[in-house]
Amino acid sequence: MDLSDFQLYRKRYIPNETILLKDDIIYYIDHKLIKTKWKVLKPRKDFACGISWYYLDKGWKISRFMDKDGKLVYYYCDIIDAVFSKDNKSCVVSDLLADVKVYPDGKVEVVDLEEIADALDKKIITVSYAKKSLRRLDSLLKIIYSGKLGSIFDLNDNGENV
Repeated sequence: MDLSDFQLYRKRYIPNETILLKDDIIYYIDHKLIKTKWKVLKPRKDFACGISWYYLDKGWKISRFMDKDGKLVYYYCDIIDAVFSKDNKSCVVSDLLADVKVYPDGKVEVVDLEEIADALDKKIITVSYAKKSLRRLDSLLKIIYSGKLGSIFDLNDNGENV
C-alpha cells in the first residue's frame, strides 16, 4: 500500500472531534498494525515527540512519549477501536476513553476512567461501548502487570527507517 495516500484520523468523544493526523508520519501499515512517528502539535515541557503502535486487532494504541533529546518520558496506552479501510486508504481510530501510563521505573497509572462514567451519564456512548473499553483495558493491564509490555512490540523501533 502506498503510505503517502493513506489517511489516519483520531476520533474522540470528549471533546467530540475527529481530526486528520496529517502531520503524523506513517512508516508501517497493514490491517492489524500501524506505526507512526510524530511531534507534538503545541509545544510542551514534558515531551516533544513520539512513536505510536496502533494494534487494530487488540484495540490498543501504545505510544512512546519522548523529550526533545529522544529520551523516554513514559509509554501512553490508549484503548481504541478502529475502522480500517484499505479501499478508502484510511483508518479512523476512536478513543475508547480509558488510558494507561507506564513510566520508565515501572510505575503504572490508569487514567481517565471517570470519562467512561461521564460519557455514559451524558449518553455519549453506549453500555456496550463502555464494556468494550473495559475489556480491552483489562487485557492490556494483564500484559503490563505481568511485565511483558515490551514483548508486544519492538522497544528498539525508533522510527528511524522513515
